[in-house]
Amino acid sequence: MFSGFMVNAWIVASVVAAIAGLVGFFTVLRGSAFAAHAVPNGSFAGAAGAVLIGANTLLGLGVFSLLSVLGIGWLGRRGRHDVVTALMLVLMLALGSLFLSLSSQYAPAVYSLLFGEVLGISSNELAPTIALAIACAVILAVIYRPLMLSSVLAEVGEARGVSASAMELGFLALLALATTMTVPVVGTLLIFSLMIGAPAAARSFTDRPGRALLLSVAIALLTVWAAIAASYSTDYPVGFFVGSISAAGYLLGRAWSAFSQRSHSTPGSSTRDYAATAA
Repeated sequence: MFSGFMVNAWIVASVVAAIAGLVGFFTVLRGSAFAAHAVPNGSFAGAAGAVLIGANTLLGLGVFSLLSVLGIGWLGRRGRHDVVTALMLVLMLALGSLFLSLSSQYAPAVYSLLFGEVLGISSNELAPTIALAIACAVILAVIYRPLMLSSVLAEVGEARGVSASAMELGFLALLALATTMTVPVVGTLLIFSLMIGAPAAARSFTDRPGRALLLSVAIALLTVWAAIAASYSTDYPVGFFVGSISAAGYLLGRAWSAFSQRSHSTPGSSTRDYAATAA
């Protein structure tokens, strides 16, 4: 389980889980779960196009993730955000379907792009994935406080000179970068569960933003580690375990939150704590 090709799987999956936990925390906090679903599907079209023309898959992922982000960010200012996101999702899925229909690698490409190939990671994929992960972490560290303030108290942020629209576009760009590095590993469908399940569970367990952020990363790591170990032992797909464990973690978090509220008669999440962190 810890030798040969499995070493690459453990390393890359751990890096992906950590970034999913970090970026996913703000995805849940901002109520951007729909965008977190749409952007990976946009990258799916880019990867399918790259496979079609024989280009680097990461390049296709990055370009189409960015196009999805720009479309959602720009058009979202002039219309309903959810409608714009849905339209971008439909458009990118349509393009992905077209690209794959023109490709001779249809079946394996679909499976790889949708569900990832975490157990088939090669050594030459380690460096690009780690480099993109470092870039994500650095960007998030730089914009952490204004992003937190914009996510919790947008009006206060505007008064302090933090543009809500600029933060929205910046966050979507960060989401696109995270998507670019994670889709080749866990796929467009599974990154959604990993990026939403772990942070949502973490917010149910604690109302302190710092703790919730760290717990989000911890839960994401435990999820992928358990999924890889279970897949190795049973030969069932990694994706099945990632999705199942993510859902179970969220349900456990909701149960804990309900128990805590009943025991202490206090809400499970405090906007005040988040605002204080951003101040």
